[in-house]
Amino acid sequence: MNDKTNDIKDRNYIVSWSGGKDSCMALYEAMRQGRKVTHLVNFISNDEKRVRFHGTNADLIRQQGAAMGIKVAQYETDWDGYERDFKAAVRSLLPTGVKGMIFGDIYLDVHKEWVERVCGEIGIEALEPLWGQPTDELLDQFIQLGFEAVVVGVNSRHMDEKWVGRMVDSTFRDYLKQNNIDPCGENGEYHTVVINGPIFSRRLSLITGGVISKNEYRLLDIRDVRLEYATSKPV
Repeated sequence: MNDKTNDIKDRNYIVSWSGGKDSCMALYEAMRQGRKVTHLVNFISNDEKRVRFHGTNADLIRQQGAAMGIKVAQYETDWDGYERDFKAAVRSLLPTGVKGMIFGDIYLDVHKEWVERVCGEIGIEALEPLWGQPTDELLDQFIQLGFEAVVVGVNSRHMDEKWVGRMVDSTFRDYLKQNNIDPCGENGEYHTVVINGPIFSRRLSLITGGVISKNEYRLLDIRDVRLEYATSKPV
């Protein structure tokens, strides 16, 4: 075992967690590299109590953590105070030995620049395991690995709302390709929630209502979340 591997194993990492496929793939890659992940860090709006940027149910995130056996650190924030609250949240975890934070960005420079600046000011390493990878290959890999995700939101300016509530599978992938939509929805075309996969020991079952309209977005109304036995084998 070389010094680099030893160094990774001796460091604790946290993940910027939305509950969607990109943050999940970043977590998967970090774990595959042997990194010890101690917390999923998640932000919810202080008015609607839903996941910031994705609009999903806050309890769903806690259930994902339970399904993977990883602690969830969930914090409330608003638009104006997001950076302030982000820094305070991460600093509160530093006494647990956190040395780095994992993000699921792929190619948007403005996101990467913000992450590196803020983590630098906090004094931790910013890790981007998916950075620069072709988004079509990432989506294919996600499906082939056996992850299961549900489309929980679409931007109606870019996508048909019929996909809300549907699984991320080869049919969905083909639709994206045929309509020249970024395969990973990196520009906010759609959002997902992961319900099962090789790093899950339990599967999430979503109890849903209809589709909620919020400006140009169409969101899945998730009313309850239940844990079942997993259908894929944890790694």
